[in-house]
Amino acid sequence: MTTTTDTPQTLDSLSQGLLDLLAKHDPEAARILADEAERQATTLELIASENHVTPVVMHSAGSCLTNKYAEGYPGKRYYGGCEFHDQAENLARDRAKQLFGCDYANVQPHCGANANIAAFMAMLKPGETVLSLPIKSGGHLSHGLKPNFSGTFYNIVDYDVDPDTELIDYEGVERIAKECKPQLIICGYSAYSRIIDFERFRAIADSVGAKLMADIAHIAGLVATGVHPSPFPHAHIVTTTTHKTLRGPRGGLVMTNDEEVAKMVDRKVFPGSQGGPLMHIIAAKAIAFGEALKPEFTTYCQQIVTNARALAQGLTERGYRLCTGGTDNHLMLVDLRPRDENLTGADAEGWLESAGIIVNKNGIPNDPRKPMVTSGLRLGTPALTTRGMKEEQMKQVAELLDRVMGSNGNESVCAQVREEVRSMCGEFPMPH
Repeated sequence: MTTTTDTPQTLDSLSQGLLDLLAKHDPEAARILADEAERQATTLELIASENHVTPVVMHSAGSCLTNKYAEGYPGKRYYGGCEFHDQAENLARDRAKQLFGCDYANVQPHCGANANIAAFMAMLKPGETVLSLPIKSGGHLSHGLKPNFSGTFYNIVDYDVDPDTELIDYEGVERIAKECKPQLIICGYSAYSRIIDFERFRAIADSVGAKLMADIAHIAGLVATGVHPSPFPHAHIVTTTTHKTLRGPRGGLVMTNDEEVAKMVDRKVFPGSQGGPLMHIIAAKAIAFGEALKPEFTTYCQQIVTNARALAQGLTERGYRLCTGGTDNHLMLVDLRPRDENLTGADAEGWLESAGIIVNKNGIPNDPRKPMVTSGLRLGTPALTTRGMKEEQMKQVAELLDRVMGSNGNESVCAQVREEVRSMCGEFPMPH
């Protein structure tokens, strides 16, 4: 696709208008945006950390608020002319507090990793000990990976999942905590498909005098709607992204009920780790939080979990093994080896993309293969649920996934599946 006239009809009028304008101003950039719009409209998005925002949220993220520097906080800015930026940030903060039932929210972090940087700086001194799940077992790189800030400036000790069940080993967490006496314990993960027992984690933290941090980046939407238990009142500090299941713009958020922690977080976001906030994104966060406060968003999050279970069942019936044996949330970690011992996550990712199905390769616990190869896939249902798909479509998706992987990426099979995917996407268009 090279012109905006080929843009899918699923584009809302504002997006189409932007592309038409951009085609005259910068045809090369217009082509890139138009091609990406078509890619999103005509493929099945199964990456668990991605979603499709509503047009209102998307266009708010490109609003006139991008023109303003607003260093500082509402009522305490370093620049003049921030009256309406104060109102936008207060709206986002108030809605976040209402959504998650907490006393404080900082909406300025640019992303989840930045939220975690601020949380670490607020709760720890450099060199202090953090107990967390390693990335190889479903944790996140900002929880202690060596090249990351977390692994560079803090002493990271790992806990792990049970090697047999692949569930969080709470007894193991408690045992290691008593041995290493951490200042901070982290729960909340990027590739864990089961309910997190925040109350149990808090009891462990209290037993060793540690603070508890919950990173709910993946499950934030489910937490906000009561589909997953909340980390409040158990966690001392909670971080999240605002995309994924929360279906907002790309950004971060830090929350707490502790007044002293709140003061520290404010200082560690600005000026501790960031300068001017992205006010256009903060406004879009406020709008997304408003959407999430509506009853239909709870129905949406319930359907995400229902769809995940239906997809999981469809894959299990076709010979794939799900880590932990299933899912309680929006994602699943699929072990490909029982279906075909030679099948890798990297191969499957490439074949499926050629067939219009977007996934990401992912290591499984104790994966014998390298991180860029892997024995698994991480799949999630937020984006497909946003398009209105339900259990019946999840069964179809499981069949399409298996047909591509079972053919070892056969070109004719992938081409046929690609056409079926286009047809399904036409039946369930992007939000517009």
